[in-house]
Amino acid sequence: MITIENLHKSFGKQEVLKGVSLKFQRPGITAILGPNGSGKTTLIKSILGMALPGQGTIRFQGQDIEGGWAYRRQIDYLPQIARFPENLTVQELLRMIQDLRGGQPDAEPLIRLFALQPHLDNRLGNLSGGTRQKVNLVLAMMYDSPVLILDEPTSGLDPVATQRLKELLRQEKEKGKYILVTTHIMSFVEEMADEVVFLLEGHVHFRGGLQELKEKYGASSLERAIARILEEGELGFSSNGHGEKAARLVLGG
Repeated sequence: MITIENLHKSFGKQEVLKGVSLKFQRPGITAILGPNGSGKTTLIKSILGMALPGQGTIRFQGQDIEGGWAYRRQIDYLPQIARFPENLTVQELLRMIQDLRGGQPDAEPLIRLFALQPHLDNRLGNLSGGTRQKVNLVLAMMYDSPVLILDEPTSGLDPVATQRLKELLRQEKEKGKYILVTTHIMSFVEEMADEVVFLLEGHVHFRGGLQELKEKYGASSLERAIARILEEGELGFSSNGHGEKAARLVLGG
């Protein structure tokens, strides 16, 4: 579905991606992890055509995406921070997105799932952070596209909404979708992810299953495995037992 070959991306003198190569060819949930500045968001934006690589190729269903845009209709994207027009109501925003994107979205089941009915006539500027994230999720998932890219999907959600999102993602996976998720919540990864891609300083440091990752680093949990990756990466963390704390700090957990 998505093939990335030797991807390089710099912003000025800062090289963010340094020859990243990845293939997403099997449906399921892939967690893209890494400390801040490792290139996660840049990788996502490159797939979406929002960041143009300095070198390398990205193919979607075998076609080079350079200069293209039609492929994006097959991708649903949840940004980490959604910037809505504050004066619009939720209902007006949903209609606006439908007018812009076209097609036949089905927002009603998602509205019911996240209990947004009481907020449809409320202005977006008056909503709480958690409610705005629920609106963000409805907008991202109401088109039923084969690829989902979700940047910190649980941000601001209460426990009930988080559990409903997890069940929704399981259903989407059962449909055969490709789901890429970035998150700082390690318990979410352990419960939901089929595989992990760990980026470190612009490189793919690890790709594989959760159990494979734990076994490789002799760790009983994902958090401990990541702590050992960071220690091996010579990021200034000693292997004296403080690595787990460092992993929580770096990954935001």
